[in-house]
Amino acid sequence: MVKRTYACLGRSHNTPGPRSFDTRAMTAGVTIRTVHDVASLAAVADYFSDVWQTPRTAPPYPAEVLHSLVHSGGAVHAAFDGQRLAGASVAVLGADHGTYSLVAAAERGLGHAVKLAQRDWAVGLGARTMRWTFDPLVGRNARFNLAKLGATGTEYLVDFYGPMTDGVNDGDESDRLTVTWELGATGEADAPTPPYDGEPRGPVTATAPDGGPLARRDGRYLWCRVPEDIVKLRAADPASALRWRHAVREVLSSAFAEGFRATGMSRDGWYTLTLEEAGA
Repeated sequence: MVKRTYACLGRSHNTPGPRSFDTRAMTAGVTIRTVHDVASLAAVADYFSDVWQTPRTAPPYPAEVLHSLVHSGGAVHAAFDGQRLAGASVAVLGADHGTYSLVAAAERGLGHAVKLAQRDWAVGLGARTMRWTFDPLVGRNARFNLAKLGATGTEYLVDFYGPMTDGVNDGDESDRLTVTWELGATGEADAPTPPYDGEPRGPVTATAPDGGPLARRDGRYLWCRVPEDIVKLRAADPASALRWRHAVREVLSSAFAEGFRATGMSRDGWYTLTLEEAGA
């Protein structure tokens, strides 16, 4: 049996030029294309069920919903390693030249190509931004979104979905961080440069559930730490995971209310938050 590691790139509430993302995908031996037919959409629904550990009879995104989204102008991208489905994403066109990425997941190493495929589709429609949400306690996803893609965390949402019963989130509260990705006009060269991602410094302003520092602040920069692996922690010690949820919520929700934005994530689990300049 092949062990597969999935990068869950986000679940949120929002005719590509194929040459750019096909070339990138081929370097990994994978092809990425939009899918429209019933059988392919059913396979994507099953894939999302496996990623979020729900029965295939109760997928987080049923095939009929995916078909309706495609019919109304959205896009379902699927990444194929040969004939095997190895990643998928769903996006819809929004207002004010924006798009919303409803969900994306891929085996590790393919997430970047999947997001760039979504980006090419959106730019082809004239979109300037893409937004989605993700669990702010999942540090690897924060690093992917903020450091690799160069998106910015723009909104903290408390218990956004309410109770969730999938195998990944069950027993926790569904706080989410909205990220906004500036798409540029054409090509990968226009992708945003990752913002400042400095080392934590300044006095400790909050203590984490494990007794270590949770937050530090130095002028217009604030740093907040998340647990090493919230998914494993949630499975092993749900009460401890919930304490982390509430502690990080207090820091981040207060920071966003003050005008901070999430601009980076370090490899060892520290968010960088930057206070927006007046009038920016």
